[in-house]
Amino acid sequence: MELSPLTWGVIMFGTVLVVLLSGIPIWVGLAGTALLFIFIMSPENLAIVPYVIYGSLDKFALLAIPLFIFMAAPIAQSRASFDLYEVIHRWLHWLPGGIGISNIMGCSIFAALCGSSPATAAAIGGIGIPEMRRRGYPPGLATGLIAVGGTLGILIPPSITMIIYGVATETSIGKLFIAGIIPGIVVALMMSIWVAFYFYFFVIRRQRRGLQESQPPPDPQDATPPVVLKEVYTWKDRLVYLPRILPFLLLIFAVMGSLYLGWATPSEAAGVGAFLSLLLTVIIYRAYQPKVLKSILGSSINSSTMILMIMASALFFGYALSNAYATQALAEAMMDLPLGRWGIMLIINFFLLLLGMFIPPAAVILLVAPILLQIIIPLGFDPIWFAVIMTLNLEIGLVTPPVGLNLYIVKGIAPDIPLSVVLKGSIPFLLILALGIVLVAIFPQMALWLPNMMIGK
Repeated sequence: MELSPLTWGVIMFGTVLVVLLSGIPIWVGLAGTALLFIFIMSPENLAIVPYVIYGSLDKFALLAIPLFIFMAAPIAQSRASFDLYEVIHRWLHWLPGGIGISNIMGCSIFAALCGSSPATAAAIGGIGIPEMRRRGYPPGLATGLIAVGGTLGILIPPSITMIIYGVATETSIGKLFIAGIIPGIVVALMMSIWVAFYFYFFVIRRQRRGLQESQPPPDPQDATPPVVLKEVYTWKDRLVYLPRILPFLLLIFAVMGSLYLGWATPSEAAGVGAFLSLLLTVIIYRAYQPKVLKSILGSSINSSTMILMIMASALFFGYALSNAYATQALAEAMMDLPLGRWGIMLIINFFLLLLGMFIPPAAVILLVAPILLQIIIPLGFDPIWFAVIMTLNLEIGLVTPPVGLNLYIVKGIAPDIPLSVVLKGSIPFLLILALGIVLVAIFPQMALWLPNMMIGK
């Protein structure tokens, strides 16, 4: 019996999900599944497989991925993340929960430097979690804050996942970058407000009443339990680290400003940013030793190769779906659901959240974004607006079991804290991300105003 394109699409998606959940490398699972179905359905097309894979990577826009990764590597491999954290803390320590807010701001700014959630969580969490715990923060709050705050790396530009979305859907990468700015700032502010509220009502007020807070087990080398410390910094203390960080902040504004004003393409801006990032790190932090340069180049090559291999394999799998007419059939089946445009969008959001629990954001975007675009555009949704909605969904997936990559990064930083405590502490921040989706849905100009104002659109 001959199967319909819709049935083939369901079988192919089901197969690739099972394969990926087995723990096999993502690119192997995607490419192997695509080869299998091409061999079953149209073996005569096997001869053009190399051309399909080569063509999927033969795009100028893809240069932005390794270049932005290289822009982040010198910063991640130097003391820049520590100095960034210290500067923000010294300026915000007077707020209730000031050090927690400092961590969120640190995640936001570091995200703008590296565009990667795991890198953001690892860099800021490695400094921030021990400091928060030392100052009396509950373990769940300290770890949950970093686990979710790190996800800002895929929303605040330059975002690697936005580049991948732009390539997969042929959408302006410059506009996608700019679209993430306001939602990213709003989400970071809501997280900061929650930290200030929680710390004031559940830590400071209890301490004033003389109630004993539940604390993490003390460090064996430290006989004194952690307490909430009152710190005072002079203007000299606040300004001492600023000359080191200011050039990197100016670099962010220069890169994003060149995109907003239409002076450069994302690839050109990334190239200049990568060169200046390395130059600043060498000048400020004297990172010119062969060992340091080898580490910077090695981490950049490893990350870039991994992402580009996943991209090539995912686009090859997309070709296999299209060759079976499955993408068109899946899109038509979704369009025929009697739910209305917002009902279909709600189903899409649940679908993305489910995928994000098991598959990394880059693979999810490459697998389903081209199909979903065939659904949302006829329904009247803007693809740039949808990129922000999709990214916020995938941020939740980064902190949701069973995969939850950021959960395990935070667990690695604080191995004595049970994963259940980390997850429980993440829940309020995950609800804030969900609220961010609702706000962007109700007020689409949060994502569209800046891109629509861009020069040289």
